Formats: sequence, structure tokens, C-alpha cells
Amino acid sequence: MEKKMFGIILTVLGIAGLIAAAVIFMNGASGGQNIKKITVYAILGAIFFFTGIGLIRTTKDTSV
Repeated sequence: MEKKMFGIILTVLGIAGLIAAAVIFMNGASGGQNIKKITVYAILGAIFFFTGIGLIRTTKDTSV
């Protein structure tokens, strides 16, 4: 159960990172600082998201 909860937390953090990257991108990506932020948020968000989804899918539910 702990792994599944950790997977849910990672997935939510990943979604938040991807949304943050999208918001920064939509507000205008002028300048190197914004491009760095978009890249970092998007990469970390994707890593967290796919890691969380992987944990959720591979963890067996033994609560029954």
C-alpha cells in the first residue's frame, strides 16, 4: 500500500510540474531564463509522472 500511495504522490507532482511548464510557456518564452524553467519543469514533471504511473501499475493490491 505504501508503494501505491507513493506512486499517486509522484503522479500528482508530475502533473503539477507539467502544468507549471505549460503555464510558463503560455505566458511567453522570451529569454533564456524562461526556457530553462520550462525545460526543467517539463523534464522533472515527465519523470515524476511516468515513475508514479509505473509504480501504480506494477504494485499489487493485497488488501483483500
